[in-house]
Amino acid sequence: MQVPLEITFRGFPHSDAVETKIREKVSKLEQFCDHIISCKVAVEAEHRHQHQGNLFHVRVDLAVPNKHIIVSRDHHDKQAHEDLYVALRDAFDATKRQLEEYVRINRGETKRNRASPAL
Repeated sequence: MQVPLEITFRGFPHSDAVETKIREKVSKLEQFCDHIISCKVAVEAEHRHQHQGNLFHVRVDLAVPNKHIIVSRDHHDKQAHEDLYVALRDAFDATKRQLEEYVRINRGETKRNRASPAL
């Protein structure tokens, strides 16, 4: 990566364990695609006084040549995203899928429809 990884925590204190997990996830993305220019990850806790736990928002902003991949995982599934690690997993899974598509297109590979058998 040409630009160092940026990690931002909002609404809750910095966590070394969460930062380590994010760095592991970004490292896996770098192994898959060595053309990553920069990566910014923002983790935000939404404080909800009427509910028991916090809801987490994760945003991954990835720059690769000729493309900007932005994944924002909000609290669509409120139960799942009360767990920060589940929110991170979902956001990085979505980022990896978009990165896979980017790599596939750059290699000139296209999805091919199966030809129906001739009758």
